[in-house]
Amino acid sequence: MSFIESFFGLNGHIAVVTGGGGALPSSIAVAFAKAEAKVALWGRGTHHPMSEAADLVKKQAGLPADSGVVIGITVDTASTEACVAAYDETVSALGAPDILLNGVGGNMGKGPFLDFDEAKFEEILRLNLMSGLMIPSRVFAKAWIGAGIKGSIINMTSMASYKPLSGTWAYDAAKAGVLNLTEGLAKELASYGIRVNAIAPGFYVGNQNRALLFDTATGELTARGKSIIARTPFGRFGEFEELWGAALYLASPKAAGFVTGVSIPVDGGYLIDNI
Repeated sequence: MSFIESFFGLNGHIAVVTGGGGALPSSIAVAFAKAEAKVALWGRGTHHPMSEAADLVKKQAGLPADSGVVIGITVDTASTEACVAAYDETVSALGAPDILLNGVGGNMGKGPFLDFDEAKFEEILRLNLMSGLMIPSRVFAKAWIGAGIKGSIINMTSMASYKPLSGTWAYDAAKAGVLNLTEGLAKELASYGIRVNAIAPGFYVGNQNRALLFDTATGELTARGKSIIARTPFGRFGEFEELWGAALYLASPKAAGFVTGVSIPVDGGYLIDNI
């Protein structure tokens, strides 16, 4: 085994990726699988069955279609009971997980502050903070503490965790909360050897935001897309694979065993843009 494999490889580790049907979380799942971790994709299966999401990850990771090291589990992470059942199902299929990537989250439109929808505001908070962090993290922390597992939780922060994005009031509040809770949980769980960190992606093009960034008729950048590129020193959107290094680093107990409570921006310089 090479130095790199021993330091950043995940052979012998088991990862759960929530929101596993989404483009960004599933891409990180590919990195985990390529690093030889066993991977369980958790998701509601809203857009496609989780078994199909697992098949796609296996294909992208170069694994045989009949490989049992990547599985899909249908679960709503807004429910503690559902998460407990999914955790038990993961243990039965793969073994006890020691990595949790909280990939559930997202936004639902934008608009002026005076017109914000109260019900939608609360829904976005629940999606990002409860489904996307608190509930699955508590289920895993209880299981890990009970079993003496020194696990790694990786949350998904955002550029909005640091700087508010215009018109996305609930998302801004939620992602600022994810950063705050990452730090709080890191302190709370440190005595059990559980690390809690985060990755803060810059702007990546996925199914959720494509129409916001590109004109569907012309393929040209929208005004918002142009604004983002103008504020990103690298002058482009990120590629999903560019998140792999940060994810593998934070997941590896050898590479990041003394690292907790941090959020790593992978943003092409967006946060350090100035005039």
